[in-house]
Amino acid sequence: MNFLLQLEGNILLFIQEHIRQDWMTPFWIFITSLGNKGWFWLAVSALMLIPRRTRKIGIMALLALSIGFLITNLALKNLVARIRPYETVEGLKLLIARQSDFSFPSGHACASFAAASVYFRKLPQKWGISAVVLAALIAFSRLYVGVHYPTDVLAGAVIGIWAAWAAIHLVEYIERNSYRSS
Repeated sequence: MNFLLQLEGNILLFIQEHIRQDWMTPFWIFITSLGNKGWFWLAVSALMLIPRRTRKIGIMALLALSIGFLITNLALKNLVARIRPYETVEGLKLLIARQSDFSFPSGHACASFAAASVYFRKLPQKWGISAVVLAALIAFSRLYVGVHYPTDVLAGAVIGIWAAWAAIHLVEYIERNSYRSS
């Protein structure tokens, strides 16, 4: 386990030393802010509730966001209680405000991949792919700004993808069974 932590710390220091650039930092801080409390994904999904043709997609995405939040923010973060990398990786410079919760898994990555995975499965390809690209950018931004280890982001993304799968299947199951009973 110590080897993994050291490897992850080295990855973050590599990003800091070789990828971070002063001219890019405002972009990455903006990208990471899109994931704050899932606001961007919540807003897009809520807007999808308005037109009838996207209503079911909005419901699926909001359900996926909720499932991901319950697993990530309410359960795993507190169970695992992983300290943020800027607290433990010597030389790592934090680019945004200190975070008030634990590190594992990444809530930003979870929310982003939960909503984006629903969009990818249910919207036209250009919107689905765009959503996944944005989700990946938000996930990477958490490493760039120094608030997550790579495994935090990877776990958040996997949980988000699973939450999307669960939400899609749950909505489709309810829809199938409501037609049978009417």
